[in-house]
Amino acid sequence: MSNKVIRGRVLTFLDQPASLHDDACLTYLSDGAIAISDGLIAWVGPFNDLPAEHSQWHCDDHRPGLVMAGFIDAHTHFAQMGVIGSYGEQLLDWLETYTFNREAQFSDPQHARKIAAAFLDELVTHGVTTAAVFGTSHKGAIEALFSEADARGMRLIAGKCLMDRNAPEQICDTARSGYDDTKALIGAWHGKGRLSYAVTPRFAITSSPEQLELTGTLMREHPDCYLQTHLSENQAEIDYTAQLFPDAKDYLDVYDRFGLLGERALFGHCIHLTARERAVLAEARAVAVFCPTSNMFLGSGLFDYVGMKADKVRIALATDIGAGTSYSMLATASEAYKVCQLQHTSLNPLESFYLLTLGNARSLSLDDRIGQIAAGHEADLIVLDSQATPAMSTRMESAESLAEELFILQTLGDDRAVTATYIAGQRLK
Repeated sequence: MSNKVIRGRVLTFLDQPASLHDDACLTYLSDGAIAISDGLIAWVGPFNDLPAEHSQWHCDDHRPGLVMAGFIDAHTHFAQMGVIGSYGEQLLDWLETYTFNREAQFSDPQHARKIAAAFLDELVTHGVTTAAVFGTSHKGAIEALFSEADARGMRLIAGKCLMDRNAPEQICDTARSGYDDTKALIGAWHGKGRLSYAVTPRFAITSSPEQLELTGTLMREHPDCYLQTHLSENQAEIDYTAQLFPDAKDYLDVYDRFGLLGERALFGHCIHLTARERAVLAEARAVAVFCPTSNMFLGSGLFDYVGMKADKVRIALATDIGAGTSYSMLATASEAYKVCQLQHTSLNPLESFYLLTLGNARSLSLDDRIGQIAAGHEADLIVLDSQATPAMSTRMESAESLAEELFILQTLGDDRAVTATYIAGQRLK
């Protein structure tokens, strides 16, 4: 990989903001430089202090653009590109009416490869450089996704869905085939390039006790893999889970009794949790993934962001394509702000952009590699233009602070505001 310097206004977070006025949580360089070598950040600082050893390298000058670490999406479904904006259902009916039928098409390797490529291109377009992705139940579909991600040099966490009941036959595996396929996929892809595997039971409704038992076995055999699933998204889902697992204390206990909790466990949604479930999540250091556009689109409910923070639950932010309605993490942050507003609190823009970068990296236990612009970190970077549209440009005329600029970006911005995306130092947008 070639050496290069990226110049622009550089913003990176050092810690979670304590308030809108917490300048100690970030580093902001009005004219900064980032030296990149072999896909890693070699140096970062004021442009005028650029060391001589880097001064002859090619410079991508993005002034007055804002250079940040790439966005991180902690929960999304690549096979649901074709169902975004499907009208008029809540979760369980939405899955039956739209999603399961669409996912059946992923038994065709050519179709899987086509959608995998389109999905990853969409991520890059929107400045998402790392994502945790659900596949379908088809082994070949997740192989296609991993292959496409590896070709782009992307950091990706993904896994084949485990689902052996309560879904159409053509998208079900068995407890044993799901275990065997997952074991083979981990061996082939986990740790290859920048890829990581997530053992992925879709949710408790679609996995038998036998399958969940083998899921726990997989996690014990591969403790460096992730676990991703869904939890307490919809009241009808919670009620059905209680019918299927009558001996469980609550929804989370279904997963807990099979050994599926831990700091690498990602639980999508977590809207209707009991106090006991919150306490168990916090103790296990598992992650509750906030998916605001999906939760509002399906009428699932409002994620209690402030309450979950107070209960010391680790939180990530995500699009949840395709019940989620935008690939943009900017739009996702905007909707998260509105969810908080509906609960009489505010998610300030510093905290929003922390979540999109370092916060989500911490939730994925990857903050030693991504989410921050620092020497030794992987060079996944984006450039944002806060005047990307006429409306944004007009609004920026009255902006008086960095925090105000960030709020304009999250409220009015979309893929047009992302002018460049770098994956491991290579510009893909």
